[in-house]
Amino acid sequence: MVGDVEAHLTVGRVAELADVTVRTLHHYDEIGLVQPSARTAAGYRAYTPGDVERLREVLGYRRLGFGLREIADLVDDPATDAVAHLRRLRGLLLAERDHAAAMVAAIDRELEARAMGIRTTPEEQLNMFGAQLYEKIGSAYPATRRTEPRIAARIWDALGDARTVLNVGAGTGSYEPADREVTAVEPSAVMRAQRPPGAAPCVAAGAESLPFEDQSFDAAMAVSTLHHWPDPVAGLREMRRVARRVVVLTYDASEPGWPQRFWLSRDYLPEFAEVMADWPSLADLARAIDARAEPVLVPWDCADGFFEAYWRRPEAYLEDHVRRAMSVWTRVGPEAEHRAVAALRTDLTSGRWAERNRDLVALDAAELGLRLLVV
Repeated sequence: MVGDVEAHLTVGRVAELADVTVRTLHHYDEIGLVQPSARTAAGYRAYTPGDVERLREVLGYRRLGFGLREIADLVDDPATDAVAHLRRLRGLLLAERDHAAAMVAAIDRELEARAMGIRTTPEEQLNMFGAQLYEKIGSAYPATRRTEPRIAARIWDALGDARTVLNVGAGTGSYEPADREVTAVEPSAVMRAQRPPGAAPCVAAGAESLPFEDQSFDAAMAVSTLHHWPDPVAGLREMRRVARRVVVLTYDASEPGWPQRFWLSRDYLPEFAEVMADWPSLADLARAIDARAEPVLVPWDCADGFFEAYWRRPEAYLEDHVRRAMSVWTRVGPEAEHRAVAALRTDLTSGRWAERNRDLVALDAAELGLRLLVV
């Protein structure tokens, strides 16, 4: 059907305006990412205003470094409209601008030092390009890190009758209860930028120094974030200071033989044990706030793409966009990652993985070390 010619743009015109090649637009069309849905009077395919809006979002995420599979998940999310995408893109661009400005300032300082004959140390030179872990993995979060309702139910039930809740290390706010008055704390600009419209107000701060008075909240919660805190014990004590109840979802890396619990760390990524080598024991974490520890099972179809989430879906670990939202891969480094992924791909193709892990198929949930600390 011929549409309104004035409202539609040809492929060539879109390529010119967006500063991309026609070949790029054809590729997006072929993979179903952005498809021109109208026709000109002459019968040529053309972009409607809606198509252009989607293309703008795709190009925005692409120029921020997102992969095409990540972008497809983002733009196909029915819970995110055009305004939400614009706000997210704006926040990510501002964060990128801030990072660039910080690097320029660091370079200026080194130039001044060198002009005075002062050489910076190797550590100072590398810190110029350093970034907090979440700044590296945070941009991948929206594609795979979502609320897992069965885990959320455990957390929210543990909050009891608390009406005011502080979410520490809140990230994008996936597990924030909608029926409570929530205040979020998140140090990463990238993560704060991706909080959805209407999310709880978010304070830029670290867990170890919460800017709140004693007992300011009915409860404080922290979900899968302790392993990124410089001092987890200090952070937990701060949560206990500002809230009457504390609920924390964390990981137990202290019981004997714990790396053998999960086939990925057991057979493919032994470096995971090194990542957790300095992690406080579960007993130390619980003792810091006088908490009890409860196991949390991981369902086979877990919606939240954390490290253990795909224990019965091993093919997922072959996907780059899945791994990018897991901090473990950033911590172990590219050499270990490439080796592990290659070995897993080989074993999946040969059937060796299925033979080794045939007992997993019958399980609906697995005990993989997640623990809920509750005060």
